Amino acid sequence: MRKSCGSLALAAWTILLLPALVTAAGTDSSPIAAGSQLTLKDAIAIAIKFHPRRQEATAQTGAAQERVGEARAALLPQVYGTAQYLRSTANGIGNTQWYNIDGLFPRISGTNHDLAANDDSQVADTFNNYMGGVSVSQFLLDFGRRHGYVDQRKFEAAAAQAQEQMVVLDLIFEVSQRYFDLLDAQQMVRVYEKAVEQREYHYHEAQVKAAASLRPQLDIYVTQAELERSQLSLVEASNAVADGKVALDNAMGLSDTAPEYKLTQVLTYGKVDSDMHSLVRTAMRDRPDLVAISDEVRAIGAQIQEFKSDYLPTVSAMGGYNAMGTGLPAANNFNVGLVITWPMFNGFLTTHQEEEARLEQKALSHAIEDLRQRIVLQVKTAFLDWQASLKRIQRAERAVAASRVELELAEKRYEAGLSNIVELEDAQRHYTFDDAEYANALYSFSLNKAQVDRATGRSLVNLGGGS
Repeated sequence: MRKSCGSLALAAWTILLLPALVTAAGTDSSPIAAGSQLTLKDAIAIAIKFHPRRQEATAQTGAAQERVGEARAALLPQVYGTAQYLRSTANGIGNTQWYNIDGLFPRISGTNHDLAANDDSQVADTFNNYMGGVSVSQFLLDFGRRHGYVDQRKFEAAAAQAQEQMVVLDLIFEVSQRYFDLLDAQQMVRVYEKAVEQREYHYHEAQVKAAASLRPQLDIYVTQAELERSQLSLVEASNAVADGKVALDNAMGLSDTAPEYKLTQVLTYGKVDSDMHSLVRTAMRDRPDLVAISDEVRAIGAQIQEFKSDYLPTVSAMGGYNAMGTGLPAANNFNVGLVITWPMFNGFLTTHQEEEARLEQKALSHAIEDLRQRIVLQVKTAFLDWQASLKRIQRAERAVAASRVELELAEKRYEAGLSNIVELEDAQRHYTFDDAEYANALYSFSLNKAQVDRATGRSLVNLGGGS
């Protein structure tokens, strides 16, 4: 039921967003119109629809579901028809009868053509031979093999569907991370643009005061060096923006087809509205990879039942009609039978197959426990980081507010001739550093919240929620 709800929520969310994406795309091959606004929700919807990993997982799920139909086919009647023409010799075979290799159409005994009844001579003459027929077989009873195989395929299909959900969960996190990376890089550009502007002012002021012999020439070179450092940081931040867009394009599955666009959201924060224990319970309930392994264990359980059935007989009903002859009228024959097969001894093959399956099931049980422990680690670590990021934001806000005042006072003291250039540039450096740290703190909050959603599987449950 959880898997069905998750799938329905995912499908509904994609369908709701699809008209907006199509409208935005227009006649362009990209789902994003050039110069349009891109929300995180839109970016996630694009990735879910276009990313090759999702498409691959969807195809794998479809293939697994088709294998269920293949398994069910063995429960239904099997009907075969045949028609043959042979030009061959026709030496008699006496009273010998047998089933052909497929066991469908019996070879009926015959006598030499155009010879007396007691004439057993062999001739090399060839004759026309015609045969047509229909054969029907129906499985009746095998003590669980075929039904067990159907169950095995059902659980394997469920596991494939859960694995597809895990791919979607990873894509949601990857897109969120890349979106926040780009927002952070853009914020760093603004931080260093402000730093360059402020240091250009300091550099100009130092030049004016040095020309009036109010400050030493050292002030010019100190402010010039700091200006160049800020410009270098701005170059690196601008390059990070370009790298971030490429990474986001890749995460959405658009690669080189993505046009230029603008991110509508900004880095922000809110309260931590969850507790660790409830998050762990949510993860144990909703993580698709845990569901997938559990379904794999059930599939092996069904396989064990298949192997157990090999200790007992299999019963099938068969019937058919065929017409054979060298001309008209043809000889008509019918056959109806009950076939019982019972493997008496197969070299202990069934015993070893059953034990192998039990050990594989046991290994997967240990894998489930290992995954549970890793999920607990992921959830707790992400939650603690999320909490810490909120405290970091609070400290960073105070630090940037204090360093802003520090810079304003340092500028006034420098203008009044009460301090030297070192004090001013130290204050500028502190303010730029604290401004960048505040942006990074906001980035950490958003990223850590996304990590919590990924670790718990909440991203699949709340696909329509904002970030």
